Amino acid sequence: MLEHKILKRMAVAVALALTSGWCHAGETRQFTYAWPYTDGDTMSPRGGSTKGPPVTLDTEPSEAWQGLQEPGLADFERDRRAILAMAGPYRASFDFLETVGFVPGYTPQRPYQSWGTEYVYVVEDRGDFISLQHIIVMFFTDEEGQVSGPAVMKHWRQDWQYEDQDLHVYVGLNTWEHQRLSRKAAKGAWSQAVFQVDDSPRYESIGRWEHHNGHSSWESADTWRPLPRREFSARDDYHVLSGINRHTITPTGWVHEQDNLKLVLDEQGRPAEKTPYLAREIGFNRYERITGHDFAAGDEYWHKTGPFWAEVRDAWRDYFKERERFTLKADYEGQRLFAAMFDYADNLSAEEDYDAHAARTFIQQTLDRYLQ
Repeated sequence: MLEHKILKRMAVAVALALTSGWCHAGETRQFTYAWPYTDGDTMSPRGGSTKGPPVTLDTEPSEAWQGLQEPGLADFERDRRAILAMAGPYRASFDFLETVGFVPGYTPQRPYQSWGTEYVYVVEDRGDFISLQHIIVMFFTDEEGQVSGPAVMKHWRQDWQYEDQDLHVYVGLNTWEHQRLSRKAAKGAWSQAVFQVDDSPRYESIGRWEHHNGHSSWESADTWRPLPRREFSARDDYHVLSGINRHTITPTGWVHEQDNLKLVLDEQGRPAEKTPYLAREIGFNRYERITGHDFAAGDEYWHKTGPFWAEVRDAWRDYFKERERFTLKADYEGQRLFAAMFDYADNLSAEEDYDAHAARTFIQQTLDRYLQ
């Protein structure tokens, strides 16, 4: 029952959908890339059906963007400013579309469109290490135009490390392993490690920032990733997204682009011999800076639960140091890891005093149950 409630709350907060209040075309949901010869609405985008009140876009170049354009900056400092420019308040939109099929009789899956409002907090900035935490704060409108909310949820996290020689990469079958890079390979590069809502790992890769007049971009090496919720909740015919991520900073926000292959593994975790790839997919996620949106509930949540999540991050760092390879169980006695962590954090949010020792004990015991 508890996990069901948490899943329901997550579905509300992350059931991201285009809102008519934000779309000049009203209820229209469309793609420029399309499958024009499919019949009817078989390729109409899937996603949530919620709507939100209008937001106000911040159309002026941000202070962070202006700092990024300062002449004479060292490459390292310009890289840092590009990463830090991703912090702040955003309307996010998410678009995914299969573009090519590789199997006989291929039928494209329905594209995916979604939306959200979220604040990206700078959790840590140690110079050569920057951690950014995304917190969703969403309001919804019903058919009568009544506004409800806010719905608040801790979302994904991205950690950036300069000249990182120690990566933990996804190798399939819910398993991660340590990968070491040479000093030459890491020189001048930044790793990006992405984490789930419960701070368990998703993927990590390395790449270099390139700065131009008008934009700055970082592009990853080819990276394996576990299936995201939008996929594993709807299908089970492949096991890994293998692709490239590109983060581009613009004057009024940033964009996350993906070029993914949908990879099938055999029982040993190797690409299937006969049909390793099902399809290619493109992803385009826009983060547009907004002003006037009430993120106070997210600030409050992060203020009250931040110490707990800091302990969770520290526990994972200890595991990364201790283990060359580990597998994360899908559940323990029917409960998923995120449900256990969110329940503990929710209980903390109503308390005045934080017991760090009790939290560390809970985190250690919980992770020990889920890690192999």
